[in-house]
Amino acid sequence: MKQPSNLEEWAALIQSFPPCDAASKAGAEARNADLTKPPGALGRLEDLAIWYAAWRGNPRPDIVNPQVVVFAGNHGVAQLGVSAFPSEVTVQMVENFRHGGAAINQLCRTAGAALDVVPLSLDTPTADFTQGPAMSETDCVAALNAGWDAVDPTADLLVVGEMGIANTTAAAAVLMALHGGSGADWTGLGTGIAPGDMPRKVEVVEAGVRANAAAMTTGLHILRCLGGRELAAMAGAVARARMLSIPVIMDGFVCTAALSCLAKDNARALDHVVAGHQSAEQAHVIAVEKLGMVPMLSLGMRLGEASGGALAILVLRGAVACHSGMATFSEAGVSTA
Repeated sequence: MKQPSNLEEWAALIQSFPPCDAASKAGAEARNADLTKPPGALGRLEDLAIWYAAWRGNPRPDIVNPQVVVFAGNHGVAQLGVSAFPSEVTVQMVENFRHGGAAINQLCRTAGAALDVVPLSLDTPTADFTQGPAMSETDCVAALNAGWDAVDPTADLLVVGEMGIANTTAAAAVLMALHGGSGADWTGLGTGIAPGDMPRKVEVVEAGVRANAAAMTTGLHILRCLGGRELAAMAGAVARARMLSIPVIMDGFVCTAALSCLAKDNARALDHVVAGHQSAEQAHVIAVEKLGMVPMLSLGMRLGEASGGALAILVLRGAVACHSGMATFSEAGVSTA
């Protein structure tokens, strides 16, 4: 599987995404119908298990090697007063991840998932997108490819997340470019800015969309113009997962914005993805609905760093364990009449 080397090749790859394994899906549906429970008694767990089986190509799968990858990037617009924290916090949090001190470390340990942390040119923030594109094509491709390279081919489940001061501003701008509306429709408090600073954040989001309007002809170019390296890397990782038939749990607001750029260029691009949780960021509910997804969890989280997606691994593990481990009526000798 050749790694794309430019945005044209990335665009072609997105158009060539393979479907799930139809035979495995049918086999999983048949097994689910024969399990020792009333039809539909496990609710959405049944749908999740069948979805997972279809993408793993196994009607009776197991989850043994989940991977969580957190990408970190810095943003030029952080200097415009859109965040409660300075850009240095990105570097500091990467070290916290590496030393096991962050929430995501605890959640990965609990979920039995491997955690990889990938910093992306933290000493070189993206450009101020209110003045033009955040990234050149070369920089965007490098970030997409960093995501591609970060995926463990032996993983059987992937969660991607991010760390980057000002990345909720980038995400809001991306979603405004994708779906329209005003900056206020897509902009929230992020890391916890004061309500009085919201007008400035909205202004930055709208200025970015205006400044790049002519260049944003595709989802990939929206990602290039308004996203950051960590957003592009998440998209690149999810694309690689599709080519490897690795199911993906989508994290929160920033991750949803990044992956929505793939859906812009191919309506079926996220068929191998489920929404892990509903973020407390005010526009996330709309962004997830635009993708036709229903989040697995809704716990008022807004931390980022793949935390909601990692927690959802436990739900998916439960769904798959019930599907693959329960006896069928014939195996258990239980009457169906």
